[in-house]
Amino acid sequence: MTMSKIVGMRRRYGFLASSIGVISSAALALAPALPATAATTARQSFAALATAAPARASAAWVSAAPAAERAGTEAADASGSTRSLPLVPFTEGRARGRSPGAASEWGLYRADVRHFSLVGVVWDDPETELHGSVQIRTRSAATGTWSGWQTVDTHNADHGADPGTAERTAGHVRGATAPLWVGDCDGVDVRVRADTGDRGQGALDPALPLPSGLRVELVDPGDEPPPAGPDPDQPDQSRTGELSEAATAASAANAGLAPIGATEIPALDREDTEDELFALRGGELTTGQRVEPHVGPRPTIVTRRGWGADESLRADGFVYTKKVKAAFVHHTVTGNNYSCSQARSVIRSIYRYHVKSMGWRDIGYNFLVDKCGTIYEGRAGGVAKPVLGAHTMGFNSDSVGIAVIGTYSKSKPSSAAVRAVARLLAWKLGLYGMNPRGKTYLKSAGGNLYQKGKNVRLNVISGHRDGFATDCPGSKLYAKLGTVRKDAARYQGR
Repeated sequence: MTMSKIVGMRRRYGFLASSIGVISSAALALAPALPATAATTARQSFAALATAAPARASAAWVSAAPAAERAGTEAADASGSTRSLPLVPFTEGRARGRSPGAASEWGLYRADVRHFSLVGVVWDDPETELHGSVQIRTRSAATGTWSGWQTVDTHNADHGADPGTAERTAGHVRGATAPLWVGDCDGVDVRVRADTGDRGQGALDPALPLPSGLRVELVDPGDEPPPAGPDPDQPDQSRTGELSEAATAASAANAGLAPIGATEIPALDREDTEDELFALRGGELTTGQRVEPHVGPRPTIVTRRGWGADESLRADGFVYTKKVKAAFVHHTVTGNNYSCSQARSVIRSIYRYHVKSMGWRDIGYNFLVDKCGTIYEGRAGGVAKPVLGAHTMGFNSDSVGIAVIGTYSKSKPSSAAVRAVARLLAWKLGLYGMNPRGKTYLKSAGGNLYQKGKNVRLNVISGHRDGFATDCPGSKLYAKLGTVRKDAARYQGR
């Protein structure tokens, strides 16, 4: 690289290099906590309501009183909404002589709710585990038919922020199941059952207590964003002229990669990507040094603007770590029953569930990939920067989290998705000089595999289960990580 080109690249990209790696001290201005469950009203009205439940209800439970239904509920609008409904104790709890607060089964049946497309269950204390099962069935708004019962993953805290961080200890963070994508629905049936131990001869150990404040969250992703203008470098006025301050800040975090208001960050060829690498690491170069970059060409990335993020939901400002040394691959556990045309709606729903239902500052993942191989920007702060995520509890610092949309415990991920993850990581890790086939050390912030402060040797491209005892990213996706490492290294020219 000639000195004249170096000077030119400094002028062209210098502002990007100066902005990467700066740690923000922005306050975590998260949304206020949900109102407390109107448990007393629910118990008082339960007996009368149960007898009036429709005959096709699969359990003897229905919703609580109207006042309780409205707690934590938003009015529907184009940007989406969340309806939060308290669960009530199953009548068998009383039949067995237990008090309502100690019931081993809670639930809710409603066939007249506002349309929603994603559902999950939350509870008050994020440090409390749900020892039991959560099953949900929903009614299609299009056909009026009920789905079969679907089991929801109750071990979702391992995707969260690191212990002791401001995001993790915020007063309105809640425990939660994984979210489940169900498509356009207008009815819900939920049952939460506590674990019991069989001691033989029909005797059961007492059920472990269920968490307090159980609620079902019904998420409407809102309307699809309007299509981009014909020229992605010149978005039309309807998309750029109405940007809020928060939306402008989120878009400006990608300055130098795409114009303000852009719905996509365009792909680059290898030469231009190497120029981008210089922008990041130019300060490390001196005249006469030979530069031999190993970075994959930048892939096309759909911006937050492109998938329709409501920037008023997230906390103000951005939080960064020092660098990116490793990548953790995840699956969203939202199910595979989505089309690629619905992927943006799925992401908006996950975003709203992470922020409004779980109390995080933003969506937890740094990037998401759909089954057709489209790559999406996740947590705000800039796709080329080391944005602190909430994806791998204990190892969020100096790492990046990529989630493939779907559940891959038994289903194989598409080849398009696997290839997209490899292309994304060849670029992202290459910006920070990391070899996709290499090893690195990360310091644990605490978790169920490694104690706080332990330096852990990990693959540069790891699965979530390598840092935390969890099924994520599912056995079928985890089995593809060898292919991801090999292909990402090849894209880097190694």
